[in-house]
Amino acid sequence: MAKSSSAASSSALPASDAAVPLDAALDDLIGYALRRAQLKLFQNLIARLAVHDLRPAQFSALAIIEQNPGLMQADLARALAIEPPQVVPLLNKLEERALAVRVRCKPDKRSYGIFLSKTGETMLKEVKQIAAQSDLDATAALDDAEREQLLRLLRKIYQD
Repeated sequence: MAKSSSAASSSALPASDAAVPLDAALDDLIGYALRRAQLKLFQNLIARLAVHDLRPAQFSALAIIEQNPGLMQADLARALAIEPPQVVPLLNKLEERALAVRVRCKPDKRSYGIFLSKTGETMLKEVKQIAAQSDLDATAALDDAEREQLLRLLRKIYQD
C-alpha cells in the first residue's frame, strides 16, 4: 500500500511542471504580490526590532504619537488602520514599558491624550534608524527611482 501512495504523490506533479513555482497561479494578483513583499519587509524589520522587544505595530504607534503628541486613542487607531479596541492592548504594552503615557484631558475627563515618555523618545530615535535601514536593505533590489516610484504608487492605492 505504501508503494501506491508514494507513486500517487510522485505523479501528482508532472515533471514538466516541476520548474513552475507553486504560487504561479497568483502571480498576476496585486494583492498577492503586495502581501509577499510585506512579508519580506516585516520579517526583516521584526528581526531587527527584536533587540528592543518591539513589534512593527508598536514602532508605528510610537512614530505616530511622536508626530502628533496628545492625540486620542481613536485617532491613533485611525492612523494605524485598526479598530479602536485594538489600540488598548497596544498602548497598555507601551505604557508598561514606560515608552508612552496617557494623560487625562482637562476639558473632557473621559478622554486621554497620548504622549511619548522620555524613554520612548530616546528609543524611537534609535528604532527609526533601524527601521529605515531595514527598509532599504529589504528593498535593495530597487534603485532610488524605482523605490520612489513604488512608494508613490502604493500611496496612490491606500490614500484613494
